[in-house]
Amino acid sequence: MRGCGMALSPAGGGGRSMRSKIFLFFLSVTLAGAAFAAPADTLRVVAVGDIMLGTAYPSRAYLPPNNDCSPLLSPVQSYIQAADVAFANLEGALTDDLSSAKSCRDTNWCYTFAMPTAYAKCLADAGFDLLSVANNHTGDFGETGRAQTAKSLQDNGIAYAGLLTCPTAIIERRGTKIGFCAFAPNKGTCSVKDLDAAAGIVRGLDSICDVVIVSFHAGAEGATMRHVTRKTEMFIGEDRGNVYAFARRMIDAGGDILLGHGPHVTRAVDIYKERFIAYSMGNFCTYSRINVQGVNGVAPLLQLSVDGRGKFLGGQIIPTAQTKGEPMRVDATRRVIREIQQLTREDFPETQLRVDDDGRMYLTLK
Repeated sequence: MRGCGMALSPAGGGGRSMRSKIFLFFLSVTLAGAAFAAPADTLRVVAVGDIMLGTAYPSRAYLPPNNDCSPLLSPVQSYIQAADVAFANLEGALTDDLSSAKSCRDTNWCYTFAMPTAYAKCLADAGFDLLSVANNHTGDFGETGRAQTAKSLQDNGIAYAGLLTCPTAIIERRGTKIGFCAFAPNKGTCSVKDLDAAAGIVRGLDSICDVVIVSFHAGAEGATMRHVTRKTEMFIGEDRGNVYAFARRMIDAGGDILLGHGPHVTRAVDIYKERFIAYSMGNFCTYSRINVQGVNGVAPLLQLSVDGRGKFLGGQIIPTAQTKGEPMRVDATRRVIREIQQLTREDFPETQLRVDDDGRMYLTLK
């Protein structure tokens, strides 16, 4: 059985065991084709931001037509399925029990997300392997909602992490042992603010895994919060962590791929010690009750290639866009590529990471 904290197949040596050198690297992606090619000893990772496939609360009117989530991801699922490992942040609970919804004075302005448990199959069918459940909406329906979320993901073969009761998961792909952990500033989740504790979790995974993926739900929200400040960020009185300090500390502890989400907008990308960082991947597939206007409605689908020890080799941004109440689409205008180019230039002028106009990501020598 797949699930929280469980290896999906024997480790085969563990602990940075896949050490063969990479002599060739090739990554081929176009907007018209989803092929994602790399040498045999290269791990192909797809990462996206927030997913919320519609909510039954406070009204089933916020669910997709005919209560069918399958069309929402179908335009981009070939990209997701081409990866060895595909990641997303699950922004809400998978639950059919609405009786334990968090208290709200006005449900029109209090956002509580309940995806039906059957929607976990849409995530599995799309090709997702790892989901973060460390965010501010996982607990919208209390322990009942968290338990139903966990069971739904386990029943559909999707590993997850980020709760205090489930801090890590381990999976294996093509002989590579992959550790996964997730952090957020919210009750019941592994804290993104306690850097010592978080680093301890990452070190533990690094000691037994070849590649460690670290997810973080942090940073202030909204269209005016696109920049990485390198400081502690506050949002509506809540400490949402220092994403810059967190990402670097986790890489120092052994993290290899750092994947951010939470601000509901796309942020810059960067490289540190040859490891990749995405500071926020925005709203990837958020069907209802989440703003997808302007910059909130464009997001990257990141295709990353790393070697068997997690070193970044190259990548590709597939630009996507949303219109409220409609399925995802690949964005021919490539707006999010330009957004990432600009933010990366402004926030990390010193970075070795480059993003070209077609979305190809590569390293340059300083």
